[in-house]
Amino acid sequence: MVGGGQGAFIGAVHRIAARMDGHFSLVAGALSSDPGRAQASARELGINSERAYSSFEEMAVREAAREDGIEAVAIVTPNHLHYPVAKAFLEAGIHVICDKPLTSSADDAEALAELVRASGRQFVLTHNYTGYPMVRQAREMIQQGELGEIRLVHSSYLQDWLATPLEQTGQKQAEWRTDPSRSGLGGAIGDIGTHAFNLLSFVTGLEVKSLNADLDRFVDGRRLDDNAHIMMRFRGGAKGSMQVSQVATGHENDLTLCVYGTKGGLEWSQTDPNYLWFTPLEGHRQRIARGGAGNSDLTMDATRTPPGHPEGYLEGFANIYKDAATAVRQHSKGMPESSVLPGVEDGLVGMRFIDACVRSSEQGSVWVEL
Repeated sequence: MVGGGQGAFIGAVHRIAARMDGHFSLVAGALSSDPGRAQASARELGINSERAYSSFEEMAVREAAREDGIEAVAIVTPNHLHYPVAKAFLEAGIHVICDKPLTSSADDAEALAELVRASGRQFVLTHNYTGYPMVRQAREMIQQGELGEIRLVHSSYLQDWLATPLEQTGQKQAEWRTDPSRSGLGGAIGDIGTHAFNLLSFVTGLEVKSLNADLDRFVDGRRLDDNAHIMMRFRGGAKGSMQVSQVATGHENDLTLCVYGTKGGLEWSQTDPNYLWFTPLEGHRQRIARGGAGNSDLTMDATRTPPGHPEGYLEGFANIYKDAATAVRQHSKGMPESSVLPGVEDGLVGMRFIDACVRSSEQGSVWVEL
């Protein structure tokens, strides 16, 4: 693991997710840019001191040279480090699992995509909400034509944790997420908007042709957006909308997706993730339960416990790591890659989405092509 040392949030989430199904062992790390904190973090996690590195560059070189060197690296750093870290490990022949967004700039995203294609290594982008069983169920139902032709899509991701200038208090997570040099062009749109965009893309399979974005900085002095409203036109004629906010008072982590077609509609919410609501045209509204009747094989494969035993955020995240382990093993046997696992191409589209949103808003909320 690179990043994820003392005081980090997402690093601990990745470690729990990686351990949940027993496919990964954490044996090496460059856990902080501060050497002292890196060593202290490694001790807390039981990593041998000789494999606790002071830099990711050293880690990539030394691990690649070891007979028992790492097979994959998890990158859980702020956005601006995703590209150089991934580049170092791909060039060392090591598979990469990277937190989203792909990079902090569109240029770096394009360069990284080229590196991945040339490397022949697996690259997994942890859009963890695609790991929820009912999200995969929705995807299967749409692919099987149960909604007919898609007409309308709406996604929304609302939080309130940045409703005040938290970054000015020294809070670590707020500091880097609102810093353009570490986060990139997007604030809320890069942090959680990429999730909402990836979710609708993963489930529907639709491609955005153009969009119109209105980005706000409601908190005085904030350098990146903390709120966004976006309209989208998809190839094929469907229309979409998205609301993203980190200043929506009363919302903790409210991610929702609604898809409406000529034969029916689907609705899913991350706050009640074990249920998917399906309404066929001229039919009754139906609740599809995780692990229950009507679940596809793909959905059941992502389900661990019987119906009525809630699964949530960590289990969904763990499905990404389980699929990543499968992908690495299949790669070693020359087998095809997984079609449900988010990769570098998904990340590249996500970075183009962020770039288009910023361009649209800066030009007065005009329609721009992706």
